[in-house]
Amino acid sequence: MFDNILLDTDSYKSSHHLQYPPGTEYVYSYIESRGGKFDRTMVFGLQMWIKRYLNTPITQAMVDEAAAFWSAHGEPFYRQGWDYIVRELGGQLPVEICSVPEGTVVPTHNVLLTIVNTDPQCFWLTSFLETSLLRAIWYPTTVGTVSWHAKRIIRAALEKSSDDVEGQLPFKLHDFGARGVSSKESAGIGGAAHLVNFQGSDTVTGVLYANYFYNCDMSAFSIPAAEHSTITSWGRSREADAYANMINTFGKPGALVAVVSDSYDIMNACREIWGNKLKQVVLESGSTLVVRPDSGDPLVVPVDVIEALGEKFGYTVNSQGYKVLPDCVRVIQGDGITVESLPRILDNLLTRGWSADNLAFGMGGGLLQMVNRDTQKFAMKCSAAFVNGEWIDVYKDPASDPGKRSKRGRVTLWTNGGEYETAVTAPTRWTDHGVGGWQPALQTVWRNGNLLVETTLAEVRARAGV
Repeated sequence: MFDNILLDTDSYKSSHHLQYPPGTEYVYSYIESRGGKFDRTMVFGLQMWIKRYLNTPITQAMVDEAAAFWSAHGEPFYRQGWDYIVRELGGQLPVEICSVPEGTVVPTHNVLLTIVNTDPQCFWLTSFLETSLLRAIWYPTTVGTVSWHAKRIIRAALEKSSDDVEGQLPFKLHDFGARGVSSKESAGIGGAAHLVNFQGSDTVTGVLYANYFYNCDMSAFSIPAAEHSTITSWGRSREADAYANMINTFGKPGALVAVVSDSYDIMNACREIWGNKLKQVVLESGSTLVVRPDSGDPLVVPVDVIEALGEKFGYTVNSQGYKVLPDCVRVIQGDGITVESLPRILDNLLTRGWSADNLAFGMGGGLLQMVNRDTQKFAMKCSAAFVNGEWIDVYKDPASDPGKRSKRGRVTLWTNGGEYETAVTAPTRWTDHGVGGWQPALQTVWRNGNLLVETTLAEVRARAGV
């Protein structure tokens, strides 16, 4: 039932086959970001949806199940159309989906995907799939876009203050969002989207999704880490013993061990326990202690923690003129991290003379949950229909909201040396790249039951770049 695509739509969609003009044979629609929080989107997620839902042919049992539901639900069900797909098409959906390659970063207000039915008997199918398809695009693309912009912010700070940008960047933003999302599927889809940009995650479902749907042996990594219960269960008087247990159990040359250290007093933990009682234990372990503050003002506390650790463990000054803690100690801030707080924390860190080397981040709700379809104003709209033997433009142009004006015709995306433009035909205007260099930017990914383009996570990461 829950994987039956005949039931994965809005209720009113079940009546739409009766609402198109007589003589309609094809319906052509597109998906775009109509603006929003960011000026560019990093496209991701289509392959997960295709492999999960479209690769499964429609069966008679699925049609029977849907017929019973729609009848009881009070909506008309187009059984004739679905029976036709099962009987004449072997259960394969007669649609063509074209998309920009996943990982591509495209300015907003451009077509990112198009879909059209390929059998005139199934003109109603394009719109029927909107609910499922749009959701499959807007959520992972928005999460991936948040992560992509966060990576740009972190990269800028590293380039200004670090001697090792590329070696550190993939692990500077860790996904902590599994418990903060609305469902396991959200954790999988959103968690996978983050892994286009970074390689650190505690969202296991996201790692599994990225591995499986994008043909990757291991898409992300994690390290042993304490939570408050594993520290506070020792009691306040034995706080140092709890910390020592972490180093003694997991510490070894080259290892990283994260220890939440704010259960009682983060500054005392840094100065008196880590920096005094257990300093030698940390040094002799050969591992890197990652201290995690988890309360207080996130704009200030992590920098204060770094300075306190610097007082006890010392520091060096790199070629960029910024202070760097010794390799045995680092800090991760996972509380209150958003794309708004990230640059402010990093600005504070650099202003106080410390390199971005010293600090990594964890992001939970701000990464996977604090987004919605309006974050990037995603929409799927019909722009053309083939009616009574000719293609006609289909569009909306509401006087009350010009921002919701939709595109007309069989629009697609064109590219010319990294520049993008949405149009029905290739642009011919002069550009910095000359005339006539425009090429189609969308590729046919799915057609009539066949996945025509399969991409790997490595390829998606290469396209996203930063």
